[in-house]
Order: sequence, then structure tokens, then C-alpha cells
Amino acid sequence: MIQPKISLVGAGPGDPELITLKAIKALQQAAVILYDALANPELLVHCRPGSEQVFVGKRFGCHALSQQEINDLMIEKALACGNVVRLKGGDPFVFGRAQEEIEAARAAGIPVSIVPGISSALAVPASQMIPLTARGISESFWVTTGTTRSGDISPDIALAAKSTATVILLMAMSKLETIMEIFSTNGKDSTPVAIIQNGTTQSEKMITGTVRDIVFRAAYAGIENPAVIVIGEVVRLRPADWVHTVGEKAYFYRDEKE
Repeated sequence: MIQPKISLVGAGPGDPELITLKAIKALQQAAVILYDALANPELLVHCRPGSEQVFVGKRFGCHALSQQEINDLMIEKALACGNVVRLKGGDPFVFGRAQEEIEAARAAGIPVSIVPGISSALAVPASQMIPLTARGISESFWVTTGTTRSGDISPDIALAAKSTATVILLMAMSKLETIMEIFSTNGKDSTPVAIIQNGTTQSEKMITGTVRDIVFRAAYAGIENPAVIVIGEVVRLRPADWVHTVGEKAYFYRDEKE
């Protein structure tokens, strides 16, 4: 007898080694895996032989299926095949729309469980040796999205710009200029900014600058989504010269401002 079950599993920030043991076990046990664009496809090597693996998109500017279509497919596969893993980039509860999928599963009478993942908001700055908090510099941090469901800039950004906290922005490259204007209006022109594209992967790119010039630097470097934007004095703590390892490759970084 088929026993439907849905697990929302965090795939981590991109590096296939930054996934939890519990997430790997979930992949090994699933009959069907519905995976996002931000979930590294290398993780599918952990799936059991014969399992069905379905790409469902879901990242900024990339939607293979709508959220409603994903909900419907998730339920359909669980009822027909049993154990379904919904593999989501980062952590399911950090801008992952997990609550909508939980509600859809529960409405269909299907038990659902969560396997937390390492959020890119935390891991990507850390991989570049940028701390989010540092004694005497930043005692807290904000994690916010660039745009709301309506496509407008989140009002939380204006509140964050007034604080001394580190600000981490996800899915915000399309609104970068407007966001920097908000920080500039709040007297943050000289505040350092780092933008990391495809963080923790072998295709990552990073630039640094200030609120005043980061828009021009990003355009010149061709930085685009998916990217993590870090705004705050903690960016200055990143070493100017250092070796960064991604997988088996080592990259030598030199601060662009030197």
C-alpha cells in the first residue's frame, strides 16, 4: 500500500558538500524528487536508483512551473508514488515558500516534514570570510528579500538602512540601484558592500565597493542573479588577499579597491 509522504529538504547554498546528512538520507529514501533551480543537480547522485527526478525551476527569473503547479505535482506524485522530496535551495523556510507547500500538503491529508538546510544568506558571506556580526562593529543582521510578492521593494529595506546592523539581501539584483539610493538617503554612501554571485560554487564571482559605487561595479563585472548582497562595515573585515577553495579548486582573491 502506498503511504504518501512529503519532505521539504534544504539543499544548501550551492556547494554539494554543504548539505546535511539528514538531507542525504531523505534523498536516498525518496521515490520522487522535485528539485529547484538553486539546488545543485550534483546532489541527485544521492538519489536511490530508479527514483524519478523532476526539475521544477523556482528562482528569480526562472519558473519552469508556477507555485500552484508545483503544489499540485507534489501532491499528485505523493499519492501515486509515496515518498516525495521537495528539494529546495538553501533552507526551505528562508524565502523558500515552504509554508505554501506545507498548507497544500496538509489540505490533501498528506504528512509533511522539514529538513533544514544551510541558507545562502549565512553561508555565502562566510565562504568569503565576511562575518555577519563582529564585536564592536555589528551586533545584529537583517536578512531580507529585494522585492515583495507584488514586485515592489520591501519596506523592511528602508528600516534596515536606518540601523547599524549588517544587511543581507537575496533576490535583489534587479532593484540594486533603487536599494542603494535608499541607503544613500540614510547617510550610508561610504558603507561597504559585497556582492557574491553563485556563491560557494565553482562559477562564483564577487565584487566589493561602497553604497556609492557598487551599482557601477556590478554592471561592469556583469554580476547578476543568483547573488547575495552584503551591506555593512563587516565587509571591511574580509582579508584583502587570500586563497578561497571551492571544491577542489583554489582561487586567489585581491581586493578590487587596491
